[in-house]
Amino acid sequence: MHGAAALPSLGVIAAEGEEATRFLQGQLTQDFALLGLSEARLAAFCTAKGRMLASFVAFKRAHDRVLLVCSRDLLAATLKRLQMFVLRAKVKLSDASEAHAVYGLAGDAVPAALPASPWSQWANGEANLVRLYPADGTPRALWVGPAGSAPAGQALDPARWAYLDAASGVATLTQPVVEAFVPQMLNYESLGGVNFKKGCYPGQEVVARSQFRGTLKRRAYVVQASAAVQAGQEVFHPSDADQPTGTVVQAAPDPAGGWRAIVSMQTSSADGQPLRAGEARLTVLPLPYPLADDI
Repeated sequence: MHGAAALPSLGVIAAEGEEATRFLQGQLTQDFALLGLSEARLAAFCTAKGRMLASFVAFKRAHDRVLLVCSRDLLAATLKRLQMFVLRAKVKLSDASEAHAVYGLAGDAVPAALPASPWSQWANGEANLVRLYPADGTPRALWVGPAGSAPAGQALDPARWAYLDAASGVATLTQPVVEAFVPQMLNYESLGGVNFKKGCYPGQEVVARSQFRGTLKRRAYVVQASAAVQAGQEVFHPSDADQPTGTVVQAAPDPAGGWRAIVSMQTSSADGQPLRAGEARLTVLPLPYPLADDI
């Protein structure tokens, strides 16, 4: 799969001002103080109980301007909640979605100049490119530029991009699964989305306890589904037909047939037995990235 897919389902929050980095440092799971201009990061915004309200791909356009790319269906509520904590901080938060175009690049549409490491960031004129995790061996990148602009290259069907996104195993939080997970239930600590050495943020105590006390019993898995599944749908193991073992996080049709999905579920259910979500049979596939060694 090659080309550029427009991604209108993603929006952009801008944090601007001399204390933009400091403000985000105290609200999200990522260490923005260490974030350079050639890097991006995965990050989560959590409740006091450590449950995810939104997820972001975040990068700096300048030292006093940070862009947070998130699901558009969560943007308004997320922005409103973040603004509650601004108080006297010298930062302005705004919905910058209408000022930006967001595309997903796949295959040979990803420029060779973009470093190969996931979360590398490259400013190409007025556009920024972020290297994402690959999917099925296909290189991927996020392209964020001014509204009305577009990356060069052929168009890619957004449905194909949605499949690659699900196949990558890197989940983007959307409305149906708000407050359903702590970050580790989506493998965020293994994807560079949680920094355990930074200062406090909402939910930090719960997130840290899940990490260091071995209390986490749910993980994100990539699965192949025999029929359509959707975010928020319950997943069942044959050992218990009444009590769900997990939840579908995101899903998309597989061009080769069936559906590909990310499922967050109990680790004990990844035992090779057939899982079910509605009428769909689910088969767990190998994760396309390693989990952190301390898990």
